[in-house]
Amino acid sequence: MHKFWRHITDYATTAFRNRLSGVDALPQLAVLGLLSGIITGAVILVFRFAIEWPLEHFLPGASAESFEELTPLTRGVLPMAGALLLGLMLHRLAINDRKVGIVHVMERLNYHQGYMSFRSAVVQFVSGVATVITGQSSGREGPAVHLGATFSSMMGQWMRLPNNSIRTLVACGCAAAISASFNTPISGVIFAMEVVMMEYTIAGFTPIILAAVSAAVVTHAVYGPEPAFNVPALTMNSLLEIPWILAIALVIGVAAALFIHLVDTMGRFHKRPVLGRIAVAGLIMVPFALVVPQTMGIGYDTVNDTINGQLGFWFLLIVGIAKLLSTSLTIGLGMPSGVIGPTLFMGATLGAAMGLIGAVIAPQQASSVGFYAMLGMGAMMGAVLQAPLAALMALMELTRNPNIILPGMLIITTATLVTSEVFGKKSLFLTILKSQGLSYQNSPVIQALRRVSVGAIMERNILRTERHLSPEQARETLKSEPKWLVVEGKNGPTSVLPAVDLARFLEDNEKPEHADRAPLESIDLMNIPANRRDVAPVQYQATLEEALHQFDTTNAEALYVQRHVAPMIQRIYGIVLKSDIESYYQYRRS
Repeated sequence: MHKFWRHITDYATTAFRNRLSGVDALPQLAVLGLLSGIITGAVILVFRFAIEWPLEHFLPGASAESFEELTPLTRGVLPMAGALLLGLMLHRLAINDRKVGIVHVMERLNYHQGYMSFRSAVVQFVSGVATVITGQSSGREGPAVHLGATFSSMMGQWMRLPNNSIRTLVACGCAAAISASFNTPISGVIFAMEVVMMEYTIAGFTPIILAAVSAAVVTHAVYGPEPAFNVPALTMNSLLEIPWILAIALVIGVAAALFIHLVDTMGRFHKRPVLGRIAVAGLIMVPFALVVPQTMGIGYDTVNDTINGQLGFWFLLIVGIAKLLSTSLTIGLGMPSGVIGPTLFMGATLGAAMGLIGAVIAPQQASSVGFYAMLGMGAMMGAVLQAPLAALMALMELTRNPNIILPGMLIITTATLVTSEVFGKKSLFLTILKSQGLSYQNSPVIQALRRVSVGAIMERNILRTERHLSPEQARETLKSEPKWLVVEGKNGPTSVLPAVDLARFLEDNEKPEHADRAPLESIDLMNIPANRRDVAPVQYQATLEEALHQFDTTNAEALYVQRHVAPMIQRIYGIVLKSDIESYYQYRRS
């Protein structure tokens, strides 16, 4: 009975994996999306607790963000000491193990099919907590995205899923992390597809939506249904405000371009020793901590005060500029800080400051300061990340007010265009990747090939055989009517040939006109007339993009699809030709 159930389980698991090889496995992907969201939601709860619990006990007033209530000496020592500890930790790690954040997630997607390790999750968890509790200018959303993506990727690896499914799981983890952090499931979905994956697919939407929703449900159980900020009812008083909204968009667009430029400029030192760079980043943070302590940590208490109109013009302007400088300079030097939170902080304070100017110019028409603060948040997020749709969805979900949509669309798209077209800046994450000598390939062809595994198109009707066969063995081999014969050598398959070529050879030798020939005693499959193909291996989990890369690097004419089933044992599942990949892509495109 035990063997029976084990056989049934193995069959179901194999069928589940095989279904995921293609692009139409919506039921299977939906289940994976739900699991990803639940796991990510739980991880984010632990991450938030690891940040909030020590801060609530360490900072005055039992608040997790009241760094400004610390003594000047403590404010000066804390970020420097934290930077030195972080620098020492990163110094002891290999270069690849130091990489954290959303940029690392994008790198793993582009170069490693979304495979992420538990070690990277541990490094991100520790560094993400350390940057916030030691008062660096940081956010928790970037580390949260890394953690969500990693644990979702690890789930796919543990289940030995095809690589195209692991890529989808990474996107699910990203969406779930944003959803759990801000309580904004829609913007989590758009963020994952617009910022991280940089593609929209119908098959991808379903699991990613389910991941975002399930993660939000998990965090609702602990933190309640309220969004990250306390936003009052907001509305645009008059259409006459539109010119001023455009003016604010120009200012935000310039600020976003400056932010990206400073990060890129400081990133040119990435080859210097990490301990020195992190120490300098900590030193840079000290004067900001002493003079403008609101820049320390996440700063959502300041954002809430800004939205509710409790801060003055000069304070907002100074704090916004200080946050821009402190965050860009330290992140550019390699401080493993999150960037989404600081982006919202900068947008809120600068937007509110511009709103106060507008109230002086036209007091009768001007809307509330909170209205302009929220518009600034959306504009800065859209411009820095070059993700206008994700920013608009975040703005709508945070305010829960449809009246914000029209001015939000206007300011976000204008600010994004100013940053990208006037100043020629790409997304912050793409800029950091480029400074590291990396790129992000997102052409339609590459995206299409990444969505499908070799298991979806391989020819499964194959038979492995030895090179030398007797005529009787050859006839027995052909009884199962395989399409391809995989010829074994000393170190694995050496060639493949169509089974029909062997059948034709046998038939030709049995013709009456060849009766005078000596009877065949042995057939050498490498010498008979046949359309043989040189072969190279490709793993069963590989995507079509990986298969094409294998064709290019090995100059093979066919790939045999294999999987490790036990130590030192490889099982071959099928054969893939380059023409199969081209035909599949052409069929899907038509």
